[in-house]
Amino acid sequence: MSATSSATGLHWQVSQSTSLINIVVEMSTASGNNHRGIFMENGSGGFMGDLVFNGGQYGIDVGNQQFTVRNLTVNNANTEVYATWNWGWTFQAYKCCLGQTGFYLVSSTESGQGVGSETIIDATVTDVTTFIQTAEASSSLNGSIVLNNIALTNVGTAVGTASGASVLAGGSYTIDSWAQGNVYSNTDASGTFVQSDIGSISKSSDLLASNGWIFGKTHPQYASYSASQFISVRSQGATGDGSTDDTAAIQAVFDNYAGCYIIYFDAGVYIVSSTITIPAGTQVVGEAWTTIMGTGSNFENYNDPQVVVRVGEEGSTGVAEITDMIFSTRGPTAGAIVVEWNVHDPSDEQGAAGTWDTYIIIGDGTNLQVAECPAQNSSDGNQCFAAYIGLHITSGASAYLEGLWVWLADHDLDSSDSEQLTLWSARGILSQSQGPVWMIGTGAFYHCNCEHSIMYQYGLVGAANHYMGFIQTETPYFQPNPGPTAPFIPSTTYGDPASWPQNAAWALYVSDSSNILIFGAGHYSFFQNYAQTCDANYDCQSQIAEIDSNSTNIAIYGLNTVYTTYQLSVDYNGIINYANNLNGLAETVTAWTL
Repeated sequence: MSATSSATGLHWQVSQSTSLINIVVEMSTASGNNHRGIFMENGSGGFMGDLVFNGGQYGIDVGNQQFTVRNLTVNNANTEVYATWNWGWTFQAYKCCLGQTGFYLVSSTESGQGVGSETIIDATVTDVTTFIQTAEASSSLNGSIVLNNIALTNVGTAVGTASGASVLAGGSYTIDSWAQGNVYSNTDASGTFVQSDIGSISKSSDLLASNGWIFGKTHPQYASYSASQFISVRSQGATGDGSTDDTAAIQAVFDNYAGCYIIYFDAGVYIVSSTITIPAGTQVVGEAWTTIMGTGSNFENYNDPQVVVRVGEEGSTGVAEITDMIFSTRGPTAGAIVVEWNVHDPSDEQGAAGTWDTYIIIGDGTNLQVAECPAQNSSDGNQCFAAYIGLHITSGASAYLEGLWVWLADHDLDSSDSEQLTLWSARGILSQSQGPVWMIGTGAFYHCNCEHSIMYQYGLVGAANHYMGFIQTETPYFQPNPGPTAPFIPSTTYGDPASWPQNAAWALYVSDSSNILIFGAGHYSFFQNYAQTCDANYDCQSQIAEIDSNSTNIAIYGLNTVYTTYQLSVDYNGIINYANNLNGLAETVTAWTL
């Protein structure tokens, strides 16, 4: 194709629960070429990883609400990353070589929503004229940037403006930690605008690869395995027909073949009526997101919660790889812990226990539809209970979770108008793990890019040694009618919050935890009782992220919220007010540390 012809490798306009992995795009390296590797004009994503773009006018030309990008390499493009708009993106393990501009962050859309927040952790940048090009220098927030562990070699300007002014000098050196935006700590409510070095970012050694970067692991492909090394659950008697109870057949496959074969789940919906245990040492692959769905009386009592799928017994160690699967419930299932994660990776095999492109989908099309659970149904509607916990990572476990999403349906996709639903799920993701835990490109969401669990979306209780980036949530549309914790009852066993002063679910709840690094977050609250009149006053809820003062070494970089009065709270007291951090449609705290 001619270098002057307009050409796009991938047009990727997507939402959550999507991914691109293991792709190389070759483009022209001729001066003035008109090629681009990816074009993305909008959406609400999403994860991309292990991508290489060679040549082109733009390596990637992207605009999307939020995204996580891991292990992106761009070589010899005029502009490596051309960003048109976002609320927040996280880049982890970025490499670029030979180009005019690394990140172009000047653009804005017709609505005026420009590039809100870029957080970049672990990168090598070689022979680039300008690494980061921003809008004009400012003495107040106008696009948030966080750079951590960026190794520059022969870079003209590290951070510069559209007019050519230098904000951060180039050269050949490593940027430890640098930020542009509003920086806060502890219970300081005022913050400070900076365009300068900030304190070094603390990282638990358990979270780091041998090169000192945050660890990452490619989605397992099993390309070197022969077909004889896989065993189909359907060939062993499971039906996957969405009605037959496949509990015994599935458990028999795991009991007889785990560690000997890769367990292959043929496309289908596999009904289980009691707990399935996946032993340590197991590799599981789904075909087009095969579903294991828990249902029945064992999962109906929230006073006696039961696990649908248990990964490893408590205290177990070994490999546990789960790819391209869905775990779900068919209601009512008030006592369902959809996935309990117990396994810890071996000491010599980092990230051996994890999931890739695996989702927890609760409610949609599973006896929890508009006929049973219309919007604004009463809080005692027992038939509308969908789950007790989406994912529980227990104290002795480790977990590498990439592209994991927890979805509680808010629309009935089988109805003619996709009518709204009100379903009950108490908790999204609860981690009590001592680590290491990596959550890369994770979230939990209803049909429209959100997580609507009643008490909290992400809960870290007595947890340690976690890396989380980019995490994304949305508050239930129906709250505060009812507000938390109705219709559930708080549990001391699971360390539930003591208070909900905002009368809405916490997006992030951290209690008695340590060594937690969050690199990019988007916590959104658009509704009260299904209405959006609260948007105008930024009071759809008063508080959205809670960190208690018993926790230590907690750091959040690139915290983006929408329509929430206080962006961060300590001990249930709102600390950081949105009005100080307006940044396009979203509000951004560039850095906060405890």
